[in-house]
Amino acid sequence: QVQLVESGGGLVQAGGSLRLSCAASGRTVSSNAMGWFRQAPGKEREFVAGISRSGGSTYYADSVKGRFFISRDNAKNTVNLQMNSLKPEDTAVYYCAAAIYSPIYYSSDRAYSYWGQGTQVSVSS
Repeated sequence: QVQLVESGGGLVQAGGSLRLSCAASGRTVSSNAMGWFRQAPGKEREFVAGISRSGGSTYYADSVKGRFFISRDNAKNTVNLQMNSLKPEDTAVYYCAAAIYSPIYYSSDRAYSYWGQGTQVSVSS
């Protein structure tokens, strides 16, 4: 069983930065490919970023390329999402997810078996 807890969300002005963290327990982060998703009010959950088990491959939604960066620290059992140049449209609840097997499509939420409770990110104009 994998348990995930997100942290680091908050209120920020447009153009600012936040760093989200996902802490894993039960199994180590190094055992799983990981992803970040987000869900804005009235919208479906959407893919943000993904990272392979080794950290050697990363994937990003077009909307965040060049602004967001995913990384992992297996020694600390954490996965991070550095969010720069934030826009009001980035406002959402952000979720960390873990896959049992290496995903064919990191952007599909069906590739992931475990999910955190989410952390709120609010960006003001």
